[in-house]
Amino acid sequence: MTIAISAADFARAGGFDVRWRRHAAFLAFAWAAILLIFARDVADLADIYWNSTTFGHCLFILPVVGWLVWQRKEALPAVPVAAWWPALALVALGALGWFVGEIAGVALARHLGLVLMLQGAVVTILGPQVACALLFPIAYLLFLVPFGEAFEAPLQDVTVALLMPMLHAAGVPAVVDGVLITTPKGYFEVAEACSGAKFLIAMLAYGVLVANVCFVSWPRRAAFMVVAIVVPILANGVRAWGTIYAAELTSVEAATGFDHIVYGWVFFAFVMVAVLAIGWRWFDRDPDAAWFDASRLQAIPRRTTDVFRATGFVIAIAVAAAGWAHAIDARAAPLPDRIALPEVPGWTRVPTATAAPWVPNYPGADRFAMARYGDGSGATVDLAIAVYANQHEGKELVGFGIGAIRENDRWIRVHDLPDLAGGAALRMTHAGPIERETVTWHRIGATLTGDARRVKLETLRVKLTGDDSRAVAVLASTVRVPGQDSRAVLERFVAAAGPIERMADRASGRR
Repeated sequence: MTIAISAADFARAGGFDVRWRRHAAFLAFAWAAILLIFARDVADLADIYWNSTTFGHCLFILPVVGWLVWQRKEALPAVPVAAWWPALALVALGALGWFVGEIAGVALARHLGLVLMLQGAVVTILGPQVACALLFPIAYLLFLVPFGEAFEAPLQDVTVALLMPMLHAAGVPAVVDGVLITTPKGYFEVAEACSGAKFLIAMLAYGVLVANVCFVSWPRRAAFMVVAIVVPILANGVRAWGTIYAAELTSVEAATGFDHIVYGWVFFAFVMVAVLAIGWRWFDRDPDAAWFDASRLQAIPRRTTDVFRATGFVIAIAVAAAGWAHAIDARAAPLPDRIALPEVPGWTRVPTATAAPWVPNYPGADRFAMARYGDGSGATVDLAIAVYANQHEGKELVGFGIGAIRENDRWIRVHDLPDLAGGAALRMTHAGPIERETVTWHRIGATLTGDARRVKLETLRVKLTGDDSRAVAVLASTVRVPGQDSRAVLERFVAAAGPIERMADRASGRR
């Protein structure tokens, strides 16, 4: 049914303001309940925003959303507010996403699920007409989710590809090996922090905001987003070149220190202004134009319900997801008192390295053991095994900074290598001259894999089916020695040690 009434007359209706305040109060209560139920995730997000330079821009998302809503405050009272039960599907989708993320140990899914629940609560309690009026501010809340770390590795490669021709054109004799660049002044690593990912992620949030506020035409919006993505990538290549070139003219210490100041405080602001200047002449939105047409949002929505009941269902869905996940996470398999490292035919235990030692990082493991083996020919292999009785937040088999290389480690990933016996292999270096080849296998359920994504999926399956929750990481690593084939050394060791599945199962007490 459609009501023929002017927006001004509708806004002046005395009862409407009371109804709006009532629904707004219930929405505030629902948000507070969701944030309390998932307080651990809220604290996790706050820690990421405050301490991670990649996601520091997320601190500005809520103020920006508040400003966007404030811009619409004059016309909002003319929009009918009503609790709308079909939007509970969005709340349930968010709860499911959070549940999957919690069970599988995927922080991105948990954080996205939390934001979807908050968005779903808005649509459920205020109704579809208000959701249409506030569509962009509600959608912009998605930038509260820390995402984009998957961009880092590809952007490292892009930065290197842009950087090397510029160095050669400037007369700098540079040689590249993976993400390591060698010049007469020393080694330079195009690390994850130097990939430009943090720059690109922040520019995506900035570009989407400008595209909505300053443009009406969708082709112009799309063109502006292309500029907002391409310009930071190119600019990061120029920044990396400038750092290395400055080091050639001065010193590595002076150049890198200057780079941190310029990149952190000046360069990003300069590129933001440059992107805005590029799009300025094509802005086509009238600054005085209305953000939405309230007269088009006067239809009373169907399938409405009582706001008290709607709020109760929103909170009940959140409680159900959290409670179910907690019950599943409480399960844990029994483990042996200690890990018995295998006896490998043809190999004997030898003292561990004292120069550039390597220890993989598994901070949440219930059991951990490591030893070095030698075969008498001078070849050595370090074997490490980490065992988990179960997995949950803070106690995960795979994750950021977990595995062969920890966060801010002395060991640096150079590049990935072909898999070895189903395990993920990589080459890493310590201060340039010392290098290792390391292979990682993960054993969970009946699966042995080197793929972190497969681990997450198998973890989800194991927890949902009630299968054995034990999880094991097995790592074999050897120092790369001139004249010695490190891949052949690892292959010999793995062949002598027997199936990795059997080694992992014995370590976890399955057999």
